[in-house]
Amino acid sequence: MIGNTAERGVSVAVTHVLTIGITTILIGMLLMGASAMLEFETERSAESSLETIGERLAGEVSNVDRMANKDDDSVAMAADHPRQVANTGYMVTLLPESECSDAPLLTEPTDCLRLVADDHDVTVHVPLVVEADVEKSDATGGPITVAHEDGNISIESERR
Repeated sequence: MIGNTAERGVSVAVTHVLTIGITTILIGMLLMGASAMLEFETERSAESSLETIGERLAGEVSNVDRMANKDDDSVAMAADHPRQVANTGYMVTLLPESECSDAPLLTEPTDCLRLVADDHDVTVHVPLVVEADVEKSDATGGPITVAHEDGNISIESERR
């Protein structure tokens, strides 16, 4: 009987160790899965925000193009945009038709805006319809100035 009691005491300790080990592994897997899901949702949020900003900026570029109804008219319009999306900065590039041909989801040749998030693997292209020539130009998130000068349209970051 004494031998059986000693073996029984070992089995309780082994059971506790196994229970704690399995629980630790399950919690670790749960945290890794939640982390991957959070990263995916963050990228989706960044993409959605960039699409919204791009559509808004495309409308502003079109408005400036319409206001400058002659090639010699100079028009500039400043607009506030968020400085960050999904807790990271972003870059907006105004591209001529020749550089938008490889953009996904743009089925016809057109000028476009390319928006890229700094810390996420997210790039969005927004089509643009303007009569003026598009000058390749960049701006960072935040206040952006759209300018039409000498028949060319461009964007730049507003200095603050």
